[in-house]
Amino acid sequence: MRYNIIGQTVPAVECELIRGESMYTQSGGMIWQTSGINMSTNARGGIAKSLGRIFTGESIFMANYTAETDGAIVAFGSTVPGSVVPVDVSQGDIIAQKGAFLCAEQSVDLQVAFTKKITAGLFGGEGFILQRIYGKGMVFLEVDGDMVTRTLAPGEVLKVDTGNVVAFETSVQYDIETVKGLGNIFFGGEGLFLTKLTGPGKIILQTQNFNDFAGRIISRIPKS
Repeated sequence: MRYNIIGQTVPAVECELIRGESMYTQSGGMIWQTSGINMSTNARGGIAKSLGRIFTGESIFMANYTAETDGAIVAFGSTVPGSVVPVDVSQGDIIAQKGAFLCAEQSVDLQVAFTKKITAGLFGGEGFILQRIYGKGMVFLEVDGDMVTRTLAPGEVLKVDTGNVVAFETSVQYDIETVKGLGNIFFGGEGLFLTKLTGPGKIILQTQNFNDFAGRIISRIPKS
């Protein structure tokens, strides 16, 4: 499989497949395809596993696109302005926030991942249930706004506004920290909690949290 990330404002990944190669995406992820692509839809991994994907922000059913001829092309598009990030999970599993998954090769799989501490799940913007992405091959993630990568040294801590974490290596510890000071909580505009990431390991951040952006738009809509 060869791929090319195209576009800047709302980018897409265009995948060129040889006969027999296949990609899958959540429902509605495909934006165009050439002739020679066969589509099928299934509950990847069975109904029980698929139901778990509801909690990670993905759809129950996955759409599969398989090349019937060499050189067939299928493209998958992001849903909001931002970036599409390729990750080779052959180098190691990653933990991603809900909704980050765009598409992947069939040799890559998803499963529900629980955070170690219930506080991180109850109050973190990523939710109690994250998704573990593993296997061999390429997965493509959606990033709101621009992507920023950091590699944390052992014991190094980075505190991130809730919802701006896209993914991180499994060696990174994840927790939630309460914002200190009543004045900061009520007037700081950052909410009650910060995401605390502790190294070692690589993390992927996003400069925009689209849920917050959408909330600001909704708050400005005139109410009759």
